[in-house]
Amino acid sequence: MARKSIFQHSALISELVTQEQLDDALDALADAQRATEGVEVLQVEVSDEQLADQLVYNGVISSYQAEQLKSGRTKFNLGPYVITGWIGQGGMGQVFKGEHMVLGRVSAIKVLPLDKTTDYAISNFHREIKLQARMDHPNLVRAYDAGHDGKVHFLVTEYVPGRDLRRLIRNQGKLTVAEGSGVIMQIARGLYYAHQQGLIHRDIKPGNILVTEDGTAKLSDLGLSGFVDNEIEDPRAGKIVGTADYLAPELIRNPRDVSTVTDIYSLGCTLYYSITGKVPFPGGSAKEKARRHLNEHPWHPRQFNADVSEEFVELIADMMEKDPQKRIQSAEEVASRLEPWASEVAYFNTGDLIGTPWMAPAVPVASGENSLPASDMHETHPDGYVESAEAMVATESGASQETLNSQSRDVSPPPMPWVPISEEKVAWTVGKTLAIAIPVSLLVGILLGALLSA
Repeated sequence: MARKSIFQHSALISELVTQEQLDDALDALADAQRATEGVEVLQVEVSDEQLADQLVYNGVISSYQAEQLKSGRTKFNLGPYVITGWIGQGGMGQVFKGEHMVLGRVSAIKVLPLDKTTDYAISNFHREIKLQARMDHPNLVRAYDAGHDGKVHFLVTEYVPGRDLRRLIRNQGKLTVAEGSGVIMQIARGLYYAHQQGLIHRDIKPGNILVTEDGTAKLSDLGLSGFVDNEIEDPRAGKIVGTADYLAPELIRNPRDVSTVTDIYSLGCTLYYSITGKVPFPGGSAKEKARRHLNEHPWHPRQFNADVSEEFVELIADMMEKDPQKRIQSAEEVASRLEPWASEVAYFNTGDLIGTPWMAPAVPVASGENSLPASDMHETHPDGYVESAEAMVATESGASQETLNSQSRDVSPPPMPWVPISEEKVAWTVGKTLAIAIPVSLLVGILLGALLSA
């Protein structure tokens, strides 16, 4: 009898796959091979890749689980939740897709990394759970549950079947004015609700806005939220938090100078990104971006989107006023002003991006709990075992992932600055250019004629 491979052994130990399901998959592959070769094959060779694909096809395991099992991973549960996929990296930890073993409800599960499970980090994590549990609005991601599995602490939230706005735009390009207005209007409504509950988000950005195929938008990641009432204890008070591309000037000058209009500036930056596909200040370090937020204006949106009207540009400018007193004062007003441009978006292409070369991370567990013992690996795989590379994700301490992405894709020659362009100014510029160019060309012609006739 042939030895079980690492994949087969891991699949059975993990309890994701029963022996009957494994045998059914092997039989299906053997039948397919015999039918293809047209003769009776005594010894059928089935690779782990083929077996994994068959089990995924049969609906027994997910693609994420298949990849993890091939690497010898055996633990896929966090408390009563079975991890079925990896969503990405949040501001405070990795985010997985999971399903409740009894209820069958699919959720997003945010996990605090083991190397960050200090008393301070756990306290902040519990604070986030309580903050998000207070929120109940259709444009905010809802919290369902929380708990811990040994030393692993996790938060369970609503799973939004789509993708974040940053990835959506990177995949399909900038949004139309109607689409961008529709998405940001919804977020403004959710943000207004949060502000009414006494919370300031502090990290509004495209990566924290989730968009479904039908155009529904939800604001996620309340982990950096602060209180409107500065008397309430806030462990992040006095610290700059957020992402460099979307930081309000007052937050850069004085991290304690936080108010609801701080979120409106960041939302304005996000609206700018939505309709241009560019962050307001592309390229440079986080420090340089902060300086530009303080002292410069973004490039004119029409440089990247010819359909943007001057009235719409004024709305973005009002949201991104550097003086908080001159900025739009409420998210409710933002939603109201966006409404004339907003449209009911019938469909967004939120399909998966092209596959990444990095392997998604395994479920965080205590050392040695998530893979086969070395002796088992050696027994089932005589040639040895090599761990697959796991994703290296930049966190938002130091250079953020958003900053790294903007540095890699948004560097371009400076276009025109953000100022309205009048027809009179264009005519004056053209006239001045011609007034200089015509006499110069006549003089050059006279000189060339003189030289040729000499």
